Amino acid sequence: FNQLKGFRGIATRYEKTATSYEAAVTLASLLLWARSI
Repeated sequence: FNQLKGFRGIATRYEKTATSYEAAVTLASLLLWARSI
C-alpha cells in the first residue's frame, strides 16, 4: 500500500466516487505489478 502513495491521485483521493477510487487503485496496483515482473 505504501507504494501506491507514489501515485498522486490515489494519495490525495482525487476521485469523487468510491467506484472510481477503487478503479484507480486497481489500475495503479496493476501498473506496479507489471513493473515488478
